[in-house]
Amino acid sequence: MTSTDGLSLHTFRGLRYAPHRVSSLTAVTSPPYDVVVRPDGVRHLETADPYNIVRLILPHAIDPATRHRKAADTLARWRAEGVLTPDPRPALYVYEQRKEDVLQRGIIGALALDGPVLPHEGVIPEVVEDRAALMRAAAANFEPLLLSYRGEGTASGATAVIERATQRPPLLATTTEDGFAHRLWAVTDPAELAAVHTDLSARQALIADGHHRWATYQRLAEEHGSVPGSPWSSGLVLLVDTARYPLRVRAIHRVLPHLPLERAVAELNGSFRVREVPGALPEALEALAEAEGSAFLLASGPDAFRLLDRPDPELLERAVRKDRPEAWRRLDATVLHSVLLDEVWRIPDHPEGIRYIHDTEAALGQAAKHGGTAVLMRAVDEETVRQLAAQGVTMPRKSTSFGPKPATGLVLRMLDDDA
Repeated sequence: MTSTDGLSLHTFRGLRYAPHRVSSLTAVTSPPYDVVVRPDGVRHLETADPYNIVRLILPHAIDPATRHRKAADTLARWRAEGVLTPDPRPALYVYEQRKEDVLQRGIIGALALDGPVLPHEGVIPEVVEDRAALMRAAAANFEPLLLSYRGEGTASGATAVIERATQRPPLLATTTEDGFAHRLWAVTDPAELAAVHTDLSARQALIADGHHRWATYQRLAEEHGSVPGSPWSSGLVLLVDTARYPLRVRAIHRVLPHLPLERAVAELNGSFRVREVPGALPEALEALAEAEGSAFLLASGPDAFRLLDRPDPELLERAVRKDRPEAWRRLDATVLHSVLLDEVWRIPDHPEGIRYIHDTEAALGQAAKHGGTAVLMRAVDEETVRQLAAQGVTMPRKSTSFGPKPATGLVLRMLDDDA
């Protein structure tokens, strides 16, 4: 791989909260926009501090156009008031997340969109359009995507730059409500920037989290003519060397708000074996983890779990497309969408019919609230994801949840000329 074949990460002039203008950095940060799915979660963040970043990534208004304009106006006002202030010069940013035995370090920068970045999931056009309209109106990247690459696992190249940065005093340090401690450093030394560039120019990246935002970056770049060097030809990302800092991979669960549990079970009609799982959630999840082959947990709340496994082989053969690798055909998410959602329950993949929720207890709560069914999933290991992506094979949407995800609000990137 030559230097032109790899990743090209550019510096940018980060826009950050002025600590003296907010109650605390913790109070103004947020999880990524697609994790803040519950209205009460948005309200909680909004009330934490009047300047919480959620007012920019998920603004309230009666229609989309008004929402996006509201976010842009809010951003402009916060900049004018000095709530958000630009750093003195362009930089790459070393970012660290730590909680108990979890330590993740990476580099935040503006990644050129024409480099080798592998997606592993499809996207919903409506979501891409919404994110594009927001970024277009605000001329900003509000939150970094999470991308992984495979280095040598040693303290050399970009990793050496990261390790040296963490020995210096950070630009900021805060601990968010989930217990993660966050620290950020600016890298501006030309020799260190050159070391990062040389290392990454021989790498390719996997999109761990942020497929819709990556597709949004690409759409906006096309709208602006994909001009090399234009701010719109790159997008804000966090790059993590998973050979040195392995990501955690968790499942993303489904909630079917309009499908009651009893009807969901009745409509299986022998397509899967169904067993009641005694005990509480931990016991049910253990039974799911131990199941062989494709398996799912169904529930309408925090109790009365049903374990689905042993799908009908003839149904699998008929419903799952054959022009994909066997590893893809065996994925739980493949079987769920191809067999259960498409063939058995006939539920279209639309926000009204399927909700994607990362937190297990939140999924159960949503199922109970709406009288629907939660489908609890198992995680897929990173290597399976990477191998399929390298073959150009996308997994069913929302098959994985990589983490820890970067907190939103620690550093923003402006795209307008005067940033």
